[in-house]
Amino acid sequence: MLLSAKDPAAIDAAAQRLAEGSLVGMPTETVYGLAADADNATAVHRIFEAKGRPADHPLIVHLAAGSSASGWRHGVDHYARDVPAFAAALMQAFWPGPLTLILPRREGVAAVAAGGQDSVGLRCPAHPVAQALLKAAAARGVNGVAAPSANRFGRVSPTTAAHVAEEFTALAEGDLLILDGGACPVGIESTIVDCTRPHPVLLRPGMLTTAQLEAACGQPVRERDEAAPRASGTLESHYAPRAKVRLMDARQLRAAFQVLGHDAKGIALYARSAMEPARQVPRRRMPDDAAAAARELFAVLRELDATGVRLIWVETPPEGVEWDGVRDRLERAAA
Repeated sequence: MLLSAKDPAAIDAAAQRLAEGSLVGMPTETVYGLAADADNATAVHRIFEAKGRPADHPLIVHLAAGSSASGWRHGVDHYARDVPAFAAALMQAFWPGPLTLILPRREGVAAVAAGGQDSVGLRCPAHPVAQALLKAAAARGVNGVAAPSANRFGRVSPTTAAHVAEEFTALAEGDLLILDGGACPVGIESTIVDCTRPHPVLLRPGMLTTAQLEAACGQPVRERDEAAPRASGTLESHYAPRAKVRLMDARQLRAAFQVLGHDAKGIALYARSAMEPARQVPRRRMPDDAAAAARELFAVLRELDATGVRLIWVETPPEGVEWDGVRDRLERAAA
């Protein structure tokens, strides 16, 4: 069931579904999420089943912003047993927004959503539809909503309501209510920072740079290491379409097309640089701006995949920290 989020009755219907233990497809500023009450173990199990996701792969819990500057604090205190000062500083700087913080989990809450770990990922999304839904659900006793990306596990994340509907055609009619809030304005998943140790550790890059994080929390942000907890979207292979993704620089792409000539059937192209592939090659131009590229990345991969090609050739993103999130998603798609 797909409903327009412009209708307040749709928000209320979705919130009631969450309170009853059902699944809801909800827009966020990053990607669409497959949402359920994070404290309802049965409902959270339905997320894992619908996605085909391993039960030990943790989900991110989304919190309502509330009406004050730190209105998310009730949700944080419900799920986390300790919030270090640097984590609180990151919340103040970037919430609501595309930042997930991994915090020590309070015993007895959201164990299934946390994949059995003693930590939990928390985020306060900025999308107005997500916040309207979270607040309406909170009024019905839902403290937080577990919401991984609304796609089959390991596949390309959805950035429109139509993408969500395409992913879950196997669900029985009425099992999933999808709120259509338009295309997601950020387009790739949130930055994830581990806050369970004395220092912050970057687990997954997004559209927030390390420099921004360090300026906000007042200390260096370290790179992921073997001691890091499991976190969403950090598997080596992820975000993959059916077609195989190959990353090449402009020189390699031009050389490959020169070798193939007009025999380039079954290949699609996503590149910034000017290319002259055969006419039958489906192609899209990658924006020169990292934020614009992130916004369209998953939609473009889905679009090119839908043409039935067996290979999607992508020009490697430029160097620069602003491209880290896009580069991370493409490298995992190509793994």
